[in-house]
Amino acid sequence: MEFDHAGIATQDAAALADQYAGLLDAGVAHEETFDGMAVVFLDLGNGFLELLEPVEDGTIARYLEDHGPGIHHLALRTGDVERALDRAREHGIELIDEEPRPGAWGHEVAFLHPGSTGGVLLEFVQH
Repeated sequence: MEFDHAGIATQDAAALADQYAGLLDAGVAHEETFDGMAVVFLDLGNGFLELLEPVEDGTIARYLEDHGPGIHHLALRTGDVERALDRAREHGIELIDEEPRPGAWGHEVAFLHPGSTGGVLLEFVQH
């Protein structure tokens, strides 16, 4: 496993992308509208910041309502997301996704429940 990205919930992905681009010298690597969100990936060279802005009611809109803007999840890159889920099961981790599902950039992803991972929502991303 390697670090892939940190997902950051925000009300304005474009404005935050502009701010981080100047502050961190991080260019936009990818943008898409996906699963009720505008998603912007900023390339840090050794991983990404994924900016998540709700465009309709859904998970990120509810997260922002409950918690406000900030880090939503951490994502780890794997070559085999199904094997990563099996390993999580072997270690007694509660899964949000029993099976991989489509994620941003066309990657297969799966989330682990933060109640089993020290309060951190973890995502496996298959590359």
